[in-house]
Amino acid sequence: MKIEVKRIYKGKEYTIGSMFVNGEYFCDTLEDKVRDLNKDGDLNDKGESKVYAQTAIPYGEYKVVVKHSPKFDRILPRLLNVPHFEGILIHRGNTAKDSAGCILVGENKIKGKVINSTPYEKKLTAMCHNAQLRGEKIIIAIR
Repeated sequence: MKIEVKRIYKGKEYTIGSMFVNGEYFCDTLEDKVRDLNKDGDLNDKGESKVYAQTAIPYGEYKVVVKHSPKFDRILPRLLNVPHFEGILIHRGNTAKDSAGCILVGENKIKGKVINSTPYEKKLTAMCHNAQLRGEKIIIAIR
């Protein structure tokens, strides 16, 4: 299974993107501010730094697994081996304050927010969980 997030608007406090699953548009995304300015996946470059709970994950490709999240007490897609980050999930939420580095899913119909996020989280989690049960590798590409 291939998930792709194409970042389309990088604001001062948040980032809006479009999520595709196996090449088909799925929903909009909301992340924290992008600080990987040269898009090389490394936040150690000059002028770049990670700010805890205020930084979008670096550009690149990451393996995804579906695991129980103790924080949210439900299974969610989790990105593995993200440089400088731990516990990165794809989940529901509405603003960058709900993100803390994670990817929020929903509909970007209000500036700086995603809405109607719960059904998108549930559907994406089910799709990923089913793929995982079938033994498929799940990859997310951040572009």
